[in-house]
Amino acid sequence: MALRINFNYESAVTHTALKQNERLMNKSLLRLSTGLRILNAADDSAGLFIADQLAVVSAGLEQGNRNIQTGISALQIAENSAGQIYNKLKEIYVKAENAANDINDPNARASLQREINNLINAIEKIGRDTEYNGIKLLDGTFTNKYIHYGARKDQVITVNIDSVLPKDLGAYIVKGQGAIYTSGAVSVTTFSNNFTAATNWVVDSGDYVDVAGIRVLSYDGTRRFVDAKSLADAINTNKDLQALGIEAQAKNTNSATNSFTGFANFWSTTGSTTTVSQVTLDFYIGNKDITGSSDFQVTIDSTITSLNQLVDTINTQASAAGVDIKAKAVNGKLVLETGGGETIAVDVSVSGTNLSVGATVKLSQVLEGASDISTSVGTNYFYIDVGEIDIAGVQSYDVNQSGVSAANQGFNFDVTTATAKNLNAVSVLTNAKAEESLLILKKAIQRVDTVRSEIGAVMNNLQTIYDAQKVAQDNTNEAENVIRNVDFAKEMSRFTTLQIRMQSGVAMLAQANTLPQLVLQLLR
Repeated sequence: MALRINFNYESAVTHTALKQNERLMNKSLLRLSTGLRILNAADDSAGLFIADQLAVVSAGLEQGNRNIQTGISALQIAENSAGQIYNKLKEIYVKAENAANDINDPNARASLQREINNLINAIEKIGRDTEYNGIKLLDGTFTNKYIHYGARKDQVITVNIDSVLPKDLGAYIVKGQGAIYTSGAVSVTTFSNNFTAATNWVVDSGDYVDVAGIRVLSYDGTRRFVDAKSLADAINTNKDLQALGIEAQAKNTNSATNSFTGFANFWSTTGSTTTVSQVTLDFYIGNKDITGSSDFQVTIDSTITSLNQLVDTINTQASAAGVDIKAKAVNGKLVLETGGGETIAVDVSVSGTNLSVGATVKLSQVLEGASDISTSVGTNYFYIDVGEIDIAGVQSYDVNQSGVSAANQGFNFDVTTATAKNLNAVSVLTNAKAEESLLILKKAIQRVDTVRSEIGAVMNNLQTIYDAQKVAQDNTNEAENVIRNVDFAKEMSRFTTLQIRMQSGVAMLAQANTLPQLVLQLLR
């Protein structure tokens, strides 16, 4: 073997290996002491980049959840205050219903009005004073507000809370003031002929009613009387209109203009030979086919001597026909009322002798606003009373129609764009005003409930996002942990190996350093 003393290769190589083991053992020792696998970028440049990005996302998720918590806190304040407003509106509704009872005298209604005004003032204060950190929540200014929930750009939820101030709570109302019509003498015996030209009383080809752009009434192939109940039913069963908070109420109360005085005073003559034996009333109720037969018939003759007898006769005939109309006597006058606001149409015919001389039948004693008719043989008279309809919504909408509404005809809508009536318009000083106020309050309550439900939906959405992001944050932290942090079991095993290698290296270095001493053996 070759022995040299100026350079000990074995010692140098062993020393180099020892230095490498020392460096690796020191790094392992540092990992064990810090718990980090990546101590600097040189350890794992790609891993460091990924771990840092994961750390940013984790921090963003944590802050996003804090944003959600503050957002929920603000929304809870808004919802609780809106709940107080609901309670006030409920009190007002009950007081308005109380005032609608005509047993109340003017003083009682005035007292109820004062209480209502105080409650409305309380709603005003709640709506204007509710805030979070100086930010108003219920006065209509909290719109297009963003709650940034995520770790990245544009991860937001938009929050809009409508105003619940008295000026913004109420109903948007369109009234159909059901018209009344009495024809002159006509030599026809069917509505079909009489109403050929009077198209506004009949739904025929091309006629329609649109509410908020949604068609709710149109020609179905059969010419029918315009009818408030049919229109109200079509509105109330339309899901799109329900979603918009639009509904309708129809009614038809027909109160005779004059008191009924019995058949003997129900007609008069201008000639001594004129005799009226009976007046026949054929009733058509609702959206009847104008060419069809009547629902029931009532005869007014000498057997009808009192209002009560007339009421009983009408109710008996209507009940037998299964028609929803009821007659009653109120303050000496005949009142006809349909259950759902159906149209009341009547074909009037008179029988007798020498009627051409001139006989006047006082229809005003039976029908509201009916003209007293001068009769002749072979002629008929037609009467129609279209029920009233109130269409109400929580937001503005339009009513468009063709062929079913004109001045003093058909539905006779008062406006095409719904009229806003807010809480400040609530008055209970008369029955009519109290009844309208109930509709205004109903829509106001629906508006507040809608606001509350929207707030609740956002809160639920935020809570769901919070829970999901908490899970995502945990998983993100775990993903970063796998890359950045040390596996102690594995690293301890590695450290032990390096420790043994260091001990072994030191021992072998000592052996390598003794090799040049063999030269002395050769020199002896």
